[in-house]
Amino acid sequence: MPVTVLLVDDEPLVRTGLRALLEAQPDIEVVGEAADGAAVIPLVRRLRPDVVAMDVRMPLMNGIEATRAVLRTVENPPKIIVVTTFEQDEYVYEALRAGADGFLLKRARPAEIVHAVRLVAEGESLLFPASVRQLAAEYGESGGNRAARAVLERARLTEREAEVLRLMARGLSNAEIAGRLVVGVETVKSHVSAVLAKFGARDRTQAVITAYESGFVAPG
Repeated sequence: MPVTVLLVDDEPLVRTGLRALLEAQPDIEVVGEAADGAAVIPLVRRLRPDVVAMDVRMPLMNGIEATRAVLRTVENPPKIIVVTTFEQDEYVYEALRAGADGFLLKRARPAEIVHAVRLVAEGESLLFPASVRQLAAEYGESGGNRAARAVLERARLTEREAEVLRLMARGLSNAEIAGRLVVGVETVKSHVSAVLAKFGARDRTQAVITAYESGFVAPG
């Protein structure tokens, strides 16, 4: 089954370029387009895409608000990638905090865009971990977010779960973590699931953001 994608951007040329690039891949299918975040929820409910690639800055409803709305109102929501012009963009970090699974630069190379869609759809590793770390250092509350610290304290991670979370923050995949810790991939998946459940996190990105903001992992 191909990865299905909904494109959301107020620039028609951007949507056209992304569609042409993604539809040239044998394992990706673009199922729809929208020009603003306000149109996302009905399209997601009707088309059930695996991934929504959405501009973070749009005139009526931006990517942050649209991400929150999708995750709040859609059952089994899709993965969300926010698309931005600027790498160091506070809007992007807020979208990640709101629940987006990753972000892409509009100037990214075609191979990076395709890789990002596949990676986010699989959910097996963190997209662009170094960039997420930089955003956390620039805009996050490293160790200063009381809510994140409370989540960490309640979680009571085991020593192995803590190891896995640190490696997740470095962007390692389940297979890479398994190799580093000399355990099976299924064991790593169990630890990842436990971390997400204890944090109440939707995915790896949310768990890593909590790790940064609680001070468990230093973004520097």
